Amino acid sequence: MLSPQRRWLQDQLLSYISLCIRRIFHRKCHFLLILLFLIVACIAIQTLLLYQERFDKIPHANFTPINKHSFLHLQNILMDTHTQSTLREMQDVTSAQTEINARLHYQNEQNGKPETDTPSKSVDITISHSKGSKTSGISPERFLLLDHKNRLKTGLADSLAPESAGKSSIASKDTNRANTPSSSNSVEENTTNVYTERKCLPTSHIVFLKTHKTASSTILNILYRYGESRNLTFALPRNKQKQLSYPHFFTSNFVEGVGSRNMKEFHILCNHMRFRKTEVAKVMPADSFYFSIIRNPVDMMDSIFIYYKSIPAFHKTSSLDDFLNKSSQNYNSSVPSNHYAHNILAFDFGFDNNVTADSKDLEEKSNTSIAAIEQDFHLILVLEYFEESMILLKHTLCWSLDDILSFKLNSRSQRTRGPLLPTTADKIKRWNALDWRIYLHFNRTFWHKVDTLVGRDQMKVEVAQLKKRQAELANKCLKDGGPVDPLQVKEARLKPFQYGAAVIQGYNLNPNMTAESKIKCERLITPELQYTDILYARQFPELAAKRKKAKAAIKSQKLEITHLTGKPLERTP
Repeated sequence: MLSPQRRWLQDQLLSYISLCIRRIFHRKCHFLLILLFLIVACIAIQTLLLYQERFDKIPHANFTPINKHSFLHLQNILMDTHTQSTLREMQDVTSAQTEINARLHYQNEQNGKPETDTPSKSVDITISHSKGSKTSGISPERFLLLDHKNRLKTGLADSLAPESAGKSSIASKDTNRANTPSSSNSVEENTTNVYTERKCLPTSHIVFLKTHKTASSTILNILYRYGESRNLTFALPRNKQKQLSYPHFFTSNFVEGVGSRNMKEFHILCNHMRFRKTEVAKVMPADSFYFSIIRNPVDMMDSIFIYYKSIPAFHKTSSLDDFLNKSSQNYNSSVPSNHYAHNILAFDFGFDNNVTADSKDLEEKSNTSIAAIEQDFHLILVLEYFEESMILLKHTLCWSLDDILSFKLNSRSQRTRGPLLPTTADKIKRWNALDWRIYLHFNRTFWHKVDTLVGRDQMKVEVAQLKKRQAELANKCLKDGGPVDPLQVKEARLKPFQYGAAVIQGYNLNPNMTAESKIKCERLITPELQYTDILYARQFPELAAKRKKAKAAIKSQKLEITHLTGKPLERTP
């Protein structure tokens, strides 16, 4: 128990501490209140200054909320002060580019596709201006974010394609009035004019369905050269095969490197396959551009009969007429390789090819096939208009003229060609009725795309440029100026593969060239099989070396057996 003195000291000490705490807390409260007041005052002053600054930037503004009509009025004021003079200055420059975009827009509209389906990657910025009326081309939310002067002045020189010069201007008012002509020299009163800046980027994700006897080997060479020069990756057949397990339906596991850590992305798929979109989409990026090429089934059937004369359907027939007259006896769809003899286009696109003009479901199958092709492919080219097809492809992919230069590859000699009788042509149309329907439809849509994207007059100009450039290239690269029969090809590694009764022509290089020119010219005439091997070795060097070593070992073993037995081994098919 504490003594009285100690108890008194303890009580006094506690009272003193308590008093000190109360005094400190009381003073701190005053300090916190003062600090809070100063903070509130600073925020209020800052808010007032910001509000005043915004008010000063917008003349004739009041403090009432801005509704839709007042915003549009403000929009018109700013358009008049900031863009009217610029639009007049840039009008002639943008008219040509406006035409290209209007045609692209109209093309997509006619195909039932949104603007985002346009294959070439581009960024479109559209500015509408109408004298004496309110602006309707730009949303209010986006208007204040656009610096129209800078947008119009920067990048136009780069975005305008050289080939668009000299065209008549086309203004696209909206999706329902695309492809409407307008003057490129003046802005008429009460007429909406659209000025579009389009920055076009070359397409590098490409799927090409390589059809048979349609000049597809020539297009393959174009794609090979384009991809090789830019170090792009190809979806090549597995195990160094020449085709993607054709005639079986394509599956993703047919591609070399699928699932490998070393292959992060494929840019181009272009070897022979039987098309199946769902499987192709597993290999190729979602933004890939899909295209193919078709040919008149009459000429195509004549070429196929010569090239694939050894297939069972043709083997016992003396002529194409002989086969067509007895097609029911000669053709059996269950026999391997006979698919070449019947609606080969439809077969390559992945459809049932056993259809004739007498089939009850011809109309249904042709409509279904055409609709599926239109849905899966952005562009279908036509062999009979090969130069026009290349120009159209150039515009669509945003490529240059040099990118589409080529020499005819896998083309048969004139010695194996001959005219067909009109009766033979009619028989082919009936036998390959599905191919004929597909050809007629996409022949029409091809010219519609030419009209909307390029124009007939401009197409003639660019085709002439292409022919002139290719003639210059032939004079530079080719010794004889053109193709020669295979026996006349001097370099064995440049000899084309011979098959059937066809005589496939090749080329000889001009010896008077620099080393750099020789490499470029050699790529132009390298046959499909040899070029595929080159790309495979470049893309998969370890696998190529392993296969080369195994092939050398097998060859050595065969030579040893031949030496011991004295009889050469028979070739395996």
